[in-house]
Amino acid sequence: MNYLLMLSVLAGIASLLILVLYFKLPAFIALLIASIVTGILAGLSVQKMIETMQEGMGSTLGFVATIVGLGAMFGAILENSGGADAIARYLINKAGNNKSPLALGFTGLIISIPVFFDVAFILLIPIVYAIQRNTQKSLLLYAMPLLAGLAFGHAFIPPTPGPIAVAEIIGAEMGWVILTSILIGIPTVILCGVLFGKMIARKIHITAPEQALAVSNEEYITLKQLPSFGLTIGIVFLPIILILLNTCFKSGLFIINNSFFTQLIAFLGHPFSALIIANIIAWILLGIKKGYSASDLSKISIQSMAPAGAIILVTGAGGVFKQVLVNTGAGKLLAEMLLDAGVSIVLFAYLAAAMIRLLQGSATVAMITASSLLAPLLVAGMYSSIQMASLVSAIAAGATIFSHVNDSGFWLVKQYLGLTEKQTFQSWSTMTLLVSLVAGMLSIFFFYIGS
Repeated sequence: MNYLLMLSVLAGIASLLILVLYFKLPAFIALLIASIVTGILAGLSVQKMIETMQEGMGSTLGFVATIVGLGAMFGAILENSGGADAIARYLINKAGNNKSPLALGFTGLIISIPVFFDVAFILLIPIVYAIQRNTQKSLLLYAMPLLAGLAFGHAFIPPTPGPIAVAEIIGAEMGWVILTSILIGIPTVILCGVLFGKMIARKIHITAPEQALAVSNEEYITLKQLPSFGLTIGIVFLPIILILLNTCFKSGLFIINNSFFTQLIAFLGHPFSALIIANIIAWILLGIKKGYSASDLSKISIQSMAPAGAIILVTGAGGVFKQVLVNTGAGKLLAEMLLDAGVSIVLFAYLAAAMIRLLQGSATVAMITASSLLAPLLVAGMYSSIQMASLVSAIAAGATIFSHVNDSGFWLVKQYLGLTEKQTFQSWSTMTLLVSLVAGMLSIFFFYIGS
């Protein structure tokens, strides 16, 4: 029976990869089919399988759908208002040419929290072109830090969809995930973005394309004044600060004997409330006050739901896969096997995400699948809040590993930087490998000091 359960899990993962890689099915359908294959082979009846699918989908999406939807709308308003551009220009102007790689790294880290990776990259690449034309140094000196920041923020820091989904599936607390990710992200971006960028720029000299693929926003700036840096950065960090404040009170770092105040903080610091508040403020200060009509903002918000909807469905399907592992007992068996073999749970989290990412290319699918495998292995109360957050970071690190030809990001970077395939492997792919290794080691470090 034990062998049958393990074979059912392996068959489910194999069917997922075959459906995505060979048949090119959407990840949502592929994950559902993989869940059915696993459940039926493990002995679930048809009726129990249907109930398990409903249970897994419902329990996961109740939280994730709300957060991802609110986060997508927030990011869209920030993008369309010019807020992302305002942050980038301010940090680069303050840093100057010598420190602009560092400024670009932290710009990417900040902007990718509310804005999707590909959108943020296309939005900010004209600034990278402009700096390169001014300094005549290799484009990679500036592009690598920006990309490192974008890649890390997109995979690690809520309210981006990936870590939101992983945290919900394995049961990690959002505030600790944010805090741990920021502590890991700062040294990772400096090492893998700024320092690696300097090294690879000496080997590969690339100039900005003469006919840039990205549309310059100079004309946009003359028509509509950019929001101030202080206003924009305040709105971006508002939900993060509220969530972290709530986490501090819940963990006992701050103790105030006032039930009304503590309940107020708990309400305002819940991710739902924090993002609703951020959306309302962004709607007013970055939208209405900047000349957008309510109709314009409504259209922007609706359009943002297209990419968010796909991620929400994939996350729900990942919840189904997790529930199948729980209900069949396969998750418990896998946990016992890992324990007997002496395999660390945090190392398993990293390697599972890395393997799936290398095979099928999507970081989101890798994170959701790995967290679905991990969730049944976690016994309630066995791990601290920091350890649970570190597991989220370990999964994100594994899912970041070595972007190559099966990843759309590989081709996006190649196209916009004007690189050959070999140069893209030497720069972008190597950088993502370094981000994965450094962030993975830091995640493991935090996991063990959090015990």
